[in-house]
Amino acid sequence: MNDNYQIVLFKNKIKKKIINHFKTHKRGLDYYNKLIEISNNVIFPKEYLNGYKCDFELAFIERTVGTFLPYFMKDEFGRQLKIDLDDKDYNISKISKYNIEEEFLDYSTKKKITSKELIKKYLDRDGIKLVSKLNNKIIVQNDSVFNLFTFKNEEDCGRFIDSMTEYFNSIKRIDCMLVKDSSTIQRKYLYELLVKEGFPKSYLFRQSTTHPIKK
Repeated sequence: MNDNYQIVLFKNKIKKKIINHFKTHKRGLDYYNKLIEISNNVIFPKEYLNGYKCDFELAFIERTVGTFLPYFMKDEFGRQLKIDLDDKDYNISKISKYNIEEEFLDYSTKKKITSKELIKKYLDRDGIKLVSKLNNKIIVQNDSVFNLFTFKNEEDCGRFIDSMTEYFNSIKRIDCMLVKDSSTIQRKYLYELLVKEGFPKSYLFRQSTTHPIKK
């Protein structure tokens, strides 16, 4: 395909897929900037895939004539890592961290939702809402109504509380109490309360829903 510009998604510095392709620089760059803007507004980004920690970048690449120039980026430890473009006809023009909205299980509907959908459906209600962490579960309590959400692991649950706290602080929202760490007595009380509400005790005790898949 004779495209001068491509938008490419990388996972852990390796090319994952081509998002889109363009013949003109302006159209390609405008689309790239739009995706980055959406990425910057993600509340709770994906950090695990198939049980493995991962990071994503979005690149704007262009067809070139002449010598192929490898592209390097620094990781979180300051090490220089080569970006595997795997196509000698293109060079990377721009590349940025790319946030993909994480999804998690809504126990009541057995369907995956995002943080923004959770806010709209369960937190945009009157009264003070309590959002607490229990293993790899998030519990939303509004008066006597409990809703449970299941995440991949405990770390994701903690990240969710941190992300929501940062987001609510940024918009000066004070109708939600977010509790990341509970005492042993508080956890025991929460287990008993949730079991009375009909949630299976064995399910509540689980700490992870994913295990690393061999590559």
